[in-house]
Amino acid sequence: MQLTVLNPHKPEQDFPALNKALHEPDGLLAIGGCLSKKRLLNAYRHGIFPWYNPGEPILWWSPNPRLILFPDKLIVSRSLRKTLRKNIFSVTFDHAFSEVIAACAEPRKESAGTWITKDIEQAYNELHRSGFAHSAEAWLDGELVGGLYGVVLGRVFFGESMFHTRTDASKVVFAALVEQLKAWDYQLIDCQVHTKHLASFGAVSSARSHFVKLLNQYCDVPAHKSAWLSP
Repeated sequence: MQLTVLNPHKPEQDFPALNKALHEPDGLLAIGGCLSKKRLLNAYRHGIFPWYNPGEPILWWSPNPRLILFPDKLIVSRSLRKTLRKNIFSVTFDHAFSEVIAACAEPRKESAGTWITKDIEQAYNELHRSGFAHSAEAWLDGELVGGLYGVVLGRVFFGESMFHTRTDASKVVFAALVEQLKAWDYQLIDCQVHTKHLASFGAVSSARSHFVKLLNQYCDVPAHKSAWLSP
């Protein structure tokens, strides 16, 4: 099957139908286009996200199945509960978005490269300034030691990436964010693809068709007033 090539000068161009996505590699739907706010928000609204390596064209994905987490189904392990009770880290929201995405872009021990290019950083910082992208941060003695960021539409949080430089920092910030999203009446967290780490928190695999139904149900419902900082 031939992939649709998106026009970089037409951010309003529709994506192809999700059933056109490849089975191998799973979910690859389209190539090219741009990282404008209009293009990115249209992508997330329809269950699509960008992921590509430096030097590659922009690749757009909608894997099947999709890993999702319902905030009220969060599982916190006994060991993590002990860590949370110790209050080792302080957690904030939207206090250091650009620093979080920059830290997420740093190469990991298991990989020499990063998929979060400078173009990605710039695009998501713009989404943050527009009020559509948000971060959660873990601090230790005034130092940023963990965090995550994602995109928000209606009552859906689309998780993108997380990092930590201290043991359990990313686990603490993730659990704190999910609990806060639950308090703000968010209904769904998109975790994209299966990992044992996220599954341990209660994330489950969902057929793409069901995931899209959930987006249609919750993306266009205004969120209650929350503590996200104004851009």
